[in-house]
Amino acid sequence: MFKKRFIALGILLCLISNNFVVLAVETKYPDYGYEFLGEDRWEGLNRKIFNFNLGLNKYAIRPIHILWSSIMPEYGMDRIQGITNNIEYPIRLVSSLIQRDFQISKNETIRFFTNTVLGLGGMFDPAKHLFKIEQSSENMEQALAGCKMKTGRYFVFPVLSFTCFRGLIGKVLDTALNPGSYIATPVLAAVKAGLTINKTSYMQPLIKMVESTYADPYEIAKKIYAIDNYIKCANLDRIDIKELLVVPVEENEELTKAKPSVIEVKKSTTEQPIDKKEDFVKIEVSSEIVLPDLLFGGTNLDEVLKNHSAENFKLGADMFLPGYNPQTPVIDSMRTALFDLPGVDESVWNELSVWNRSFSKRIRNSSVNIFEGSEDYKFRYILQKDRKAPLAVIYPSIGEGVMSSHSVLLAKLFYDEGYSVVIQGSHFQWEFVKSMEKGYKPGLPARDSESLRLVTSKIIDSLHNKYGCEFKEKVFIGTSFGALASLFLADKEYKNNTLGNTRYIAICPPVELMYAMSQIDKNTDEWNKSPEDLKQRVAMTAAKVMKLYESRDSLDSTGEINSLPFTDDEAKLITGFIMHQKLSDLVFTMENGSKSTKSDIYQTLNNMNYQDYAEKYLLSSEDCGVDSLAYEVSLHSISEYLVNCDNYKIYHSLTDYLTNNKQLKKLKEYSQDKVVLIDNGAHLGFLYRQEFIDDLKETISLNSKFIAGK
Repeated sequence: MFKKRFIALGILLCLISNNFVVLAVETKYPDYGYEFLGEDRWEGLNRKIFNFNLGLNKYAIRPIHILWSSIMPEYGMDRIQGITNNIEYPIRLVSSLIQRDFQISKNETIRFFTNTVLGLGGMFDPAKHLFKIEQSSENMEQALAGCKMKTGRYFVFPVLSFTCFRGLIGKVLDTALNPGSYIATPVLAAVKAGLTINKTSYMQPLIKMVESTYADPYEIAKKIYAIDNYIKCANLDRIDIKELLVVPVEENEELTKAKPSVIEVKKSTTEQPIDKKEDFVKIEVSSEIVLPDLLFGGTNLDEVLKNHSAENFKLGADMFLPGYNPQTPVIDSMRTALFDLPGVDESVWNELSVWNRSFSKRIRNSSVNIFEGSEDYKFRYILQKDRKAPLAVIYPSIGEGVMSSHSVLLAKLFYDEGYSVVIQGSHFQWEFVKSMEKGYKPGLPARDSESLRLVTSKIIDSLHNKYGCEFKEKVFIGTSFGALASLFLADKEYKNNTLGNTRYIAICPPVELMYAMSQIDKNTDEWNKSPEDLKQRVAMTAAKVMKLYESRDSLDSTGEINSLPFTDDEAKLITGFIMHQKLSDLVFTMENGSKSTKSDIYQTLNNMNYQDYAEKYLLSSEDCGVDSLAYEVSLHSISEYLVNCDNYKIYHSLTDYLTNNKQLKKLKEYSQDKVVLIDNGAHLGFLYRQEFIDDLKETISLNSKFIAGK
């Protein structure tokens, strides 16, 4: 289950954090770069060297890695990497001995002799498979840390990139203890060069992710180094989490329910939807997550509404996920990382190789210009041989770019069903803002959907002009904030059709966006729950993520995973950091933050959450108050479309923490059987379940009633 997409998300979960500076000024959120490394006193110079390293990698190092990966299959690269690891045994041995960790010394010695003799010099790893002994990650910087040597000044070194004084000394000692460093003959030197190229090529996916995903790669790269280095030097990477991943499912297990306060609401029926601002029901934001009452088997909504208000009936699940074993809504939402499909990344070649023909590598990159003077908008696409095949357009979750792993997986589902696919990025994302007119401020779905319609139309036109494609049928699918945008786009098309025959699929759209933002902000504020041990909590959570990464191969054989090894507090730390990072990237771009020089922009970011964003950028651009804005950005404002049209389908979870019970009841009232309510999964935490995947496949089948419009 733990494939590359969980690895990528794992890196995002804990190795990134918010871009904040904690100096003399009191701020809302901490800067973990400062917490773990201290003040970045040479930031101006460090940024220049970092940008130089990125350019060197792009134009010199990466082409060499691509060439190497295209010559050597992934199987061969892994064998060579095994030899490299085996040769570096003295480094791990000396480091563990200095730290007086004799168990590690013993294990590393057993591994070395076993893999040298039985594993053909380290090409294979019989020590792992026969004796269950994993390789440690010991190096000499960890030994220096064990000897109480302080980190020292942080700086960026040419080619070597991020390091500190202790790390630099550690690298010198690592080199001295590495037998490969003493290779002198031309032939052996060439072998050494091959080993080095092979080893460093494994860093390219992470470098590419940092470079292409974030508005300010320097800040993210610094925090990745800071937290990862602390984890290793504190030996937190030795934790064992395997036993926490699969737990028995207890029957009749109930989660603690927080009862909502009683709030008067206006009675509404499907004949009289709430479609006016004055009919909007203002719901207080509770400090606790409200879990819905379940009436298993569902209920006849029309009969209930004849005699009762929408408040007085119990929601029923339309889809059940047996054996799901719910933990908490926030932890369950993290299971979205388990979403995977066969054949997406599978290849005998490394990810960098030009011969890699996995599905994800077959997706092409392109761009269109939306506004003169703005940067081109990047998108991805994969076409069927039949140029008249229907088109699927994917709008991802908030802050996601065109490289979103979920978008690739959804693209695979549609492509296998006969669709051509276009992958767009979120409109609430820094790259989208760069392609819009100056001053564009995303966050108002009605306005954003107009921009999305314009962008999508230009993409379709570009594909028509280049390939002669005629997309008579189109399906727009969005997740989370992208789902909300797709429904607002559907409302625009309902009133003024410009895109032709269209269908819409929304997965976990926020019913009331302002409420969802407040829930996100609560997770972001979780760091302050216990600030005195914040550093250790963050490091331990990050260590768990990294352990999942390292153990992914052995975990695949354990069967279906029905739990994650995080506490609710850790899950809130993780999700809060991720969501705030996306907001930080967006505001960094809107405020023209500098990538090459030290900037005061982070003084703005360190005190901003989503509600602050709404007040500063959305209310200021609209002549309305908070209540009016809350209505305009909710699904209540497009209830007329939801009631009267049948060209859409919504998947939602009864335990989604970005909605509450009342909101889901109103959504069910509007859409009735066009909403599929799932008994577990929280926010997108059901995507990996086969029950959902099968239902989605049936929905998008070219022969289905939904696509045919019957």
